[in-house]
Amino acid sequence: MGILNLVEEAAGAFAADKALEAIDPNAGILAKAAAAVAGFEGVEKVKDMMSGDNAETPAPDADSAQA
Repeated sequence: MGILNLVEEAAGAFAADKALEAIDPNAGILAKAAAAVAGFEGVEKVKDMMSGDNAETPAPDADSAQA
């Protein structure tokens, strides 16, 4: 884990906290913590999707499978 990964994850957590604050200014500490964790974890998912390294492949369409 490099310093760049830590900075990206911290930025994701901060952005998620600020987004929650914009939506609900009276959000409690548990909601803010949940948003921060979601932002922290979400950065990895977005990076995987952008780089194409995700292991999950989308299921083929039922219509295209018949063709």
